[in-house]
Amino acid sequence: MVKRHLARLVVALTGVVALVVGVPTAALAQPTNDDFAAAVAMEGLPFTTTLDTSDATWDPSDPAECSTNGSVWYSFTPTSNMRIQADTFGSNYDTVLSAWTGSPGSLSLVACNDDYSGTQSQINFAATAGTTYYFLLARCCGGGSNGGGSLVFSVQEIQASVNDDFADALTIGSLPYSNTQDYSAAAAEPGEPSSCFNPVNTVWYSYTATGTGPITASTPYYGGIAAYTGASLDNLTQVGCRATYTSSSLTFVAQAGTTYHFQVEANGNGQMTFQLGVSPDPVAEYNYYPSEPSSYDTVTFNGYYSSDPAGAGIAAYAWDFGDGTTATGDYISHRFAADGDYTVSLTVRTTDGRTDSVSHVLQIRTHDVSIDRLNVPANARVGQTIGVNVYVKNTRYPENVRVTLYKSIPSGFTEIGSSTQLVKVSTTGQTTRYSFNYTVTGDDLATGKITFKAVATISLHADALPADNELLSTPLKVSS
Repeated sequence: MVKRHLARLVVALTGVVALVVGVPTAALAQPTNDDFAAAVAMEGLPFTTTLDTSDATWDPSDPAECSTNGSVWYSFTPTSNMRIQADTFGSNYDTVLSAWTGSPGSLSLVACNDDYSGTQSQINFAATAGTTYYFLLARCCGGGSNGGGSLVFSVQEIQASVNDDFADALTIGSLPYSNTQDYSAAAAEPGEPSSCFNPVNTVWYSYTATGTGPITASTPYYGGIAAYTGASLDNLTQVGCRATYTSSSLTFVAQAGTTYHFQVEANGNGQMTFQLGVSPDPVAEYNYYPSEPSSYDTVTFNGYYSSDPAGAGIAAYAWDFGDGTTATGDYISHRFAADGDYTVSLTVRTTDGRTDSVSHVLQIRTHDVSIDRLNVPANARVGQTIGVNVYVKNTRYPENVRVTLYKSIPSGFTEIGSSTQLVKVSTTGQTTRYSFNYTVTGDDLATGKITFKAVATISLHADALPADNELLSTPLKVSS
C-alpha cells in the first residue's frame, strides 16, 4: 500500500504542475474504486456501469492469478442463493474479469475469464446468500500499472435451467428426442455422482424405454453424458458414462419399462443440444490388397473401414470368403486356391449387439506367361545378319504380350527391338514365336561374344509370376 500512496502523491504533485501549465487535472484522476478497500458496492441486480479506467493502477497486494495490470473493484452481497453472470461487453479495450471472496492477502478465486468474446470477458458462478463477492476488472496483458479505457461492466442474476436438478429432470416421451437450452446457469447440486467427468454445469433428463434395444444419447460439443437407473441421487446405479474432447455420445441397450436418468455436463459451453434416439446401425466396409489378386497371392483384408455412427465401437469382425472358408478379425489374410469370382462378405458387430454386413465380388485372375526358350546361332561374323527367336508359353488367358530383346554390352544390356502380339492359350505345350533380326557389329567383335536377353510383359495385367518372364541366351561367339 506504501507504493499506492506514493503513486497517488506523484499524481497529486503532477496535478499541481498541470494547473500551472494549463492541463486539466481530471485527465489524470484515478478511479475512486482503484483500491480493494474502496470497491463500489452494488445494491442490487441487474447492475450496469461505465467507467474511465485509463488511470487505474495495480497494487502489489492485489491478487495476481488473472492479471497484474491497472484494475478497479466492485462488490456484491446476495441476500439469497443465486446464479450470477458478469461481463465487460461493450468495453473498448482488452479486459480480464475475475471474482473473489475473502479479505486482502487471503482472497480466494471464484471465477476468472479473459477474452470470452473477442477481447471482452464473461464469468458466471453460483453465489451463496450472505457471502460478499469482489469483482476485479483489469486490463490484459502483461504486468504494469497502466489502466485500460472505457469500461462497461454488467452483472445480472441468471435463472438455472428448468432441469438443473435431478428431481426436475425433463421427461422424454418418444424417440427421436432433441432439446436445446442455455447451460450457462446450470450447476451441479450436492450429491451429484462423479462418473467419468466432474459435474459442474449439469442438467438432467429421464426416459422410460418403451421397448428393448440400443439407444444413443449425444451432444455436439465437448462435455459428458452419464446414464443411471434409480429413484434418487443417493440411490443411482450407473449404466454407462462417456466424455470426449470432440462430441459426446453414449450407447447402451435399454430394457423395456426401465427408467433411465441422463446426467449431461456442458463443460462451460453455453447453448447446447441434447439428443436421444434409437441407435443407428453400424456401417460395414473393407478393402483388400492387391487390387488384382491371383491364385498365387495372399490377399489382405482390412475391416478398419467399418464404423459405428453411435460411437459404441466395433467389437467383432466375421468374414466369409465365398470359397467355403471363414475367419474372424479386423485385419486378416487369405489365399484363394483357384481363379474365379468370389463373394467376400464382412459382418461387423458393435459392443451393444448391433450388426451390419457388406459383400463385394472379388475376381481372382492368374495372368501368367513365360518365356519357354530363346534361340540364337552359336557363331556369327561382323556384318552378318542373324535371326533370334523367342518362344512364349501361355496356359491361362489369351494375352497381348510385348517381348523386348536386349543384347549385352560392357556396361549391361541395351535394347535392340520389341514386338507385341496375341499369345493364345495352349495346354499342350504349344508356344508363340517372336522373331528378331540382328546385324553383328565391330563393337561386338571387340567384346568377342554377345548374350541376348528377352523380357516378356503382359500388356493389360500384372504377371502373377514374373520370375519366368526373362531369359538369357547362350553367348554367341563373334568372329571377323
